[in-house]
Amino acid sequence: MNYSSEAGSKQQLQPAMPSIMIEPAGSKFSLGLREIWNSRELFYFLAWRDMKTRYAQTAIGAGWAIMQPLLTTLVFTVVFSYWAKVPSDGLPYPIFAYAAILPWTLFARSLERSTLSVVSEGGLIKKVYFPRLIIPVVSTFINLVDFAVGFIILGAMMLWYHVWPTWGIITLPLFVGMAVAASLSVSMWLSALNVKYRDVASVIPLVTQLWMFASPVLYPSSMVPERLRFLYGMNPMAGVIEGFRWALLGKAHPDWKIVLVSSGVVLVLLLGGVIFFRRVERTFADVI
Repeated sequence: MNYSSEAGSKQQLQPAMPSIMIEPAGSKFSLGLREIWNSRELFYFLAWRDMKTRYAQTAIGAGWAIMQPLLTTLVFTVVFSYWAKVPSDGLPYPIFAYAAILPWTLFARSLERSTLSVVSEGGLIKKVYFPRLIIPVVSTFINLVDFAVGFIILGAMMLWYHVWPTWGIITLPLFVGMAVAASLSVSMWLSALNVKYRDVASVIPLVTQLWMFASPVLYPSSMVPERLRFLYGMNPMAGVIEGFRWALLGKAHPDWKIVLVSSGVVLVLLLGGVIFFRRVERTFADVI
């Protein structure tokens, strides 16, 4: 019997094993949005995990999302309204300050948590591949829960001071989205840099404090000299706070020059941040 021919015929009858080819992105400037969308279930899992652990074993839970901006508003009202007599565009200073502290807190918390997010997920990054960009995105979006809780208090303050919104409130989602985009645009740069330079996270608290005084949180942008308005608009949060305050309170029209310049800066930083993050993420597992 011809065993060689019989073995050869069996090999021909066996189906070919499927093969998987892993290739690099087609372009070094690829954003990988399709890959992120395909991993949306991982996004939900990480977001739900972070929400459960954030308030685990806390006495007042989500109440911290209310206490911090309220206490900050109280201190600012005493110091900058009663003592320093800072103008507030004809609005009661507590609601003037709180309407700016709310989006600012969303931005500041996103920076603090997103900067540490990639390093904190080092164990997961070393074990399995997934779009690393999901990590800072999750750390930013879960802060919207605290923002929503604080927004309820802002609505109660508006009723107390008899401040009613105008038609500009229809643009409010636009400025909330701009606040999220501003948070993401900076967080992607910082979270990627923090992987290699760990002292980046140590500088963030100081940077956010100084950044707040460079934003129209405690004072109206009308106090900024006209010749410096364009330069002032280079601050991404200047346009966010101006637009948010106008859309909700509707008392003073924002300086649209500041809003437009800030919007352009946010778009440039966001696009550049995504590209930079995607280019350096391939080294995260080795550096962490």
